[in-house]
Amino acid sequence: MAILEVANLRKEYGGFTAVEGSTFSIDRGEVFGVVGPNGAGKTTTLKMLAGLVEPTDGTAVVAGHTPGEPAMQRRLGFLPEESPLYEDMTATDYLEFFADLYDVPDDVARERITRSLDRLDLEHRDRRIGNMSKGMKRKVAIARALVNDPDVLIFDEPASGLDPLTTNYIIEFTQELSDEGKTIVFSAHNLFHVESICDRVAVMNDGRIIARGTLEEIRDAHGGTEYHVEATVDASDAVVDAGRPVEVTHEGDRVRHAVEDLADVETIREAVEAADGRVTDIQTKTPSLEDIFLEIASEPEAET
Repeated sequence: MAILEVANLRKEYGGFTAVEGSTFSIDRGEVFGVVGPNGAGKTTTLKMLAGLVEPTDGTAVVAGHTPGEPAMQRRLGFLPEESPLYEDMTATDYLEFFADLYDVPDDVARERITRSLDRLDLEHRDRRIGNMSKGMKRKVAIARALVNDPDVLIFDEPASGLDPLTTNYIIEFTQELSDEGKTIVFSAHNLFHVESICDRVAVMNDGRIIARGTLEEIRDAHGGTEYHVEATVDASDAVVDAGRPVEVTHEGDRVRHAVEDLADVETIREAVEAADGRVTDIQTKTPSLEDIFLEIASEPEAET
């Protein structure tokens, strides 16, 4: 069941169109990735969902409400890419302040804040925020997005500029939130992180969604899986005779056959044996999300 629905969302700034005709839905408990190069329209899209930017056209419904409505804000947690904090406050005071803005009872707020900071492994939570490292500040910002116990979380580049250890911790924490039933819209430049935790992905370029779906669906539509068969003789004619494509690479005394159909692996093996040759290696090559993105980024009209 969809908890977030977007239809023909569009945003113009003067004569410039930042987002054009975005349509997608997100199910409850899903991690939905939004990826694309700088200027693709990712952040503008997320800000429209959070009610921070008013769309020029189209609609969005988040947890049954229009973005910007007070009832929706209580069910939403938003983590922007740049998240200025009140640096004269301690982490605990800062989070208690925001809990009060959401009318969270004091005892509930204290328990919720302590639990979030414990799970984020934030030490020195009574230190002034201005004296914290960038990674510690990011953890405080994440805890702020959770202080109202939202149903939907929007994370825009949650691990931007952080060291690998802190980055991995935040990615794992995001997965834990999903496992608990939170719905998460997740934007990141690091496509490996998106690939590792997202259930479905929308790829944006020039303000448009140019591909969307599960990683498997996007792979099937834009590249798919390849099978590499290494042998001591060239058996590509057997595949060509069957009317299917094969790419051949000679590497020393070995021949590498790249085919798209699993049945062709057996065809090559039989042809190699018939020629008194030998198959020395068989590998399955699955394109990463980054490989797919680089392939389709120049084709904005293509959409799955």
